[in-house]
Amino acid sequence: MEIFWCIVLLLLGLIIIIKCGDWFVDAASWFAEVSGIPKLIVGATIVSLATTLPELLVSTFAAISAKTQANPEFVDMAIGNAVGSVTANTGLILAIALICIPTAIKRSEYLLKSILLILSSFVIAIFGKFFNGVGMVASICLLIIFIIAMTENIIIAIQKTKKESYVNDTKQYDKSKKSIGINVIKFIIGAIGIVVGAELLKNNGQTLAEVCGVPTRIISVTIIAIGTSLPELVTTVTAIIKKQASLSAGNIIGANIIDLTLILPICSLVYGDTLPMLGAVSSIDLPACFIVTIIALIPTLIMKKFTKIQGFILLFVYVGYLVLTIIS
Repeated sequence: MEIFWCIVLLLLGLIIIIKCGDWFVDAASWFAEVSGIPKLIVGATIVSLATTLPELLVSTFAAISAKTQANPEFVDMAIGNAVGSVTANTGLILAIALICIPTAIKRSEYLLKSILLILSSFVIAIFGKFFNGVGMVASICLLIIFIIAMTENIIIAIQKTKKESYVNDTKQYDKSKKSIGINVIKFIIGAIGIVVGAELLKNNGQTLAEVCGVPTRIISVTIIAIGTSLPELVTTVTAIIKKQASLSAGNIIGANIIDLTLILPICSLVYGDTLPMLGAVSSIDLPACFIVTIIALIPTLIMKKFTKIQGFILLFVYVGYLVLTIIS
């Protein structure tokens, strides 16, 4: 019965954090736009962070608990959720998109993002393997990559607005008391909801691991990582329906960069020390993240297209990773 309620509360946490995350971002975007901040800046920054809110909150709260409760299991959750989400985004969600709709790309549009993602996963793998985790130096390197990625987003948005005429750029946003009230409520409920949802995920993920007698890391890189990747899955399904696999791939690459370059440095900061990456995290999770990233990006940059074969290979590697994780 305890397992049942853990699963129910864990799923409830997922639903709350994803839905409230949408409300929070919608309200934040509305406030930014009516205050005069250009829409392109909002889209390139706030909106691009939207799908990573679940991972960010869960990992951050896990790192805080690891610090306050001196429980190393929460460290594994913080790292496993962030790294596991990247692996799930690439090995599962992107794989599905490529199997359904292989697509050609413009190398110039993917080159810098691909380099940044490969570099960030390489930095984490190296520091995890040879320096036992993400500390100050690794965090600085990752944050530099994050700043470069956000800067590129803004530059691309500016270039796009110069080439195209957007009706939305001249849109007059409703500033009535009713609209203000609705967005204030969405902002407050969204902020509270993502905190509550993250706590439910963290606490019940840990409890489920204890009840089932498995390491917290396994729950983190499977159930929680896949669960917090649901926004990316929704985006991918929408892109498949609209036959825009390249859009899905771009969103996933961007989300992965944020997962690795923002979440882990923040977790290291709140943890107050080097975020240790030992055991299976170092020997299985980090290599798996790096391998699926390489499979997804290197052939694509060379051939200038995502292929169906890549999708099947990614899915095969991801299933193998899950099997190895469960039996290890």
